[in-house]
Amino acid sequence: MNILMLTASAEGATQRVAWNLYSYLCQALNVGDDHSSILFIGAAVLCIIVPYLIGSINPSIIISRKIYKEDIRSYGSGNAGATNTLRTYGKKMAVLILALDMIKAALAVIFGTLLLTREIGGAIAAFFVVFGHMFPIYYKFKGGKGVACTAICILILAPATFPIILAVFIVIALLSRFISLASIISAMLFPFLSYVFYPLKGGTTLSAFFIGALVVFMHRENIKRLLEGKESKFSFKKTDKHKVGDPSAEETSEEKVEPRKEKQYSDDDFVKCDCGRIIPRSRAVCVYCGEKNPAYVPREDDKKGRKKKSK
Repeated sequence: MNILMLTASAEGATQRVAWNLYSYLCQALNVGDDHSSILFIGAAVLCIIVPYLIGSINPSIIISRKIYKEDIRSYGSGNAGATNTLRTYGKKMAVLILALDMIKAALAVIFGTLLLTREIGGAIAAFFVVFGHMFPIYYKFKGGKGVACTAICILILAPATFPIILAVFIVIALLSRFISLASIISAMLFPFLSYVFYPLKGGTTLSAFFIGALVVFMHRENIKRLLEGKESKFSFKKTDKHKVGDPSAEETSEEKVEPRKEKQYSDDDFVKCDCGRIIPRSRAVCVYCGEKNPAYVPREDDKKGRKKKSK
């Protein structure tokens, strides 16, 4: 009982210290329960709308249109994110996109935290900024997969889990060279670790669960390709641009092995020996009777081999 009381008082102290606009307005205006509920609902709605609109701003689409006069979603995997940008436009552009995606996610979560505390407003904002990145209202609801945005949400909402999830992501990515696999496992790990490290913060865990589910859902095609052994491996090198749906875009960075073509034979490649058996023209001695083949003509490969030996 004492432990529970201490925990509750600690949580209460944390809530008192964490400044937020909703609490400030309730105290400053001295509003009653009815009006405070209206303020709370209004703040919650803002934590949904504003982060969603921020998340819908997609730097990779904007920059690809402004600088390259084309849409990043028309190339490679069709994803409007840092990984596809790396494959299409190179390292510098990918780093820029990664940084901008993280900044917009940070701004959205901070906005929610200042409005309704980190556990409530920050958690709501985190989900909707990731949702907006995946389904942007400005670009016909076709965006990225939200991995970079999710990373910043983890750092702000559950900082104790961030080093573990980051380490798992790096190890899986380096060992398998599949960014998609590392992203999926990290997303699945997020809600579990949030519950372990923050058992009293239900809002954080709930937000982590829905964000993780969204990230896994957005990687459904990657999961299918992983199971089929067709998923592209990650490389820091810029690859040739391929339109979405081009089979060459799904090949790995390793060279494609061409199937061996069988040699086509004609009637002129065979002769009839004096013993009556049919033997290849390129065979000097008949394997049936042991006599020399009168129509013997060496193959081209044999001629080249003899020239090399003579040299």
